[in-house]
Amino acid sequence: MENNFPIVNMEKLNGDEKNVTMEKIKDACENWGFFEVVNHPISTELLDTVERVTKEHYKKCMEQKFKEMVAQKGLENAQSEIDDIDWESTFFLRHRPTSNIAEIPDLSDEYRKVMKEFAGEIEKLAEQLLDLLCENLGLEKGYLKKAFYGANGPTFGTKVSNYPPCPKPNLIKGLRAHTDAGGIILLFQDDKVSGLQLLKDGQWVDVPPMKHSIVINLGDQLEVITNGKYKSVMHRVIAQTDGNRMSIASFYNPGSDAVIYPAPELLEKQEEKSSAYPKFVFEDYMKLYAGLKFQEKEPRFEAMKAVESTVKLGPIATA
Repeated sequence: MENNFPIVNMEKLNGDEKNVTMEKIKDACENWGFFEVVNHPISTELLDTVERVTKEHYKKCMEQKFKEMVAQKGLENAQSEIDDIDWESTFFLRHRPTSNIAEIPDLSDEYRKVMKEFAGEIEKLAEQLLDLLCENLGLEKGYLKKAFYGANGPTFGTKVSNYPPCPKPNLIKGLRAHTDAGGIILLFQDDKVSGLQLLKDGQWVDVPPMKHSIVINLGDQLEVITNGKYKSVMHRVIAQTDGNRMSIASFYNPGSDAVIYPAPELLEKQEEKSSAYPKFVFEDYMKLYAGLKFQEKEPRFEAMKAVESTVKLGPIATA
């Protein structure tokens, strides 16, 4: 089944195959919630450097801490399924509205510089992809970027994770099943060690590791803005018994004060014309999500509907 996993060659957006490629992206957004891009604008040299410095940093600064945590919690001796912890070693870089790269301890100057450059490139790619989604949806160019823009622009950050070899992958997940709360997620992952899976038609499907590709998935906010036309999809990471999987996931999310609601233009095109999704301030959704991350997303949408009458809305300026 994974042979059908949507792989989009971005070079083809510039030639005769543009329509076929756009159709592939549309199908991926409607039926998979995920796709993988190759021949994208981010240089392979930069990706190789990011991978090298991330793996060096893990070995030097993170590996020992992870082993100590495992020993302290007695995870290697687990006899039954563990459902309240993930087998991952992780830290978070914030880029926007303000960067915290300078404040993270233990990062080498080279790593800080490389991750800053990488974040700039990923941000550009995120905005390019949002415009491709706009084109497919029949929304004005820039609509999704503006919908995400709060007073200080979007919220944008990168979760750097390593999934070390796990002795009991049947009992401990690398990362438990969840949908992503935010906007659009761009993942640069290990090209040798697999583990990421998404739920499609009731089956877990592997997201194939590929050299220099970026895996794209849609978060809950895009499901809301498209009134359910595009879906955020459950995914998880299976820990492996051998190989340490690197995962660098960048989240291009709405600003905390951005008001999120289905695009009026899309509602007009739909027969029932009514919104199946709530209107809310992004930060309120995140507060709710924090406690319910590993549960179904539908109750989160329902809970936001219950409070939406309190949200004051101005129209989105698209000028």
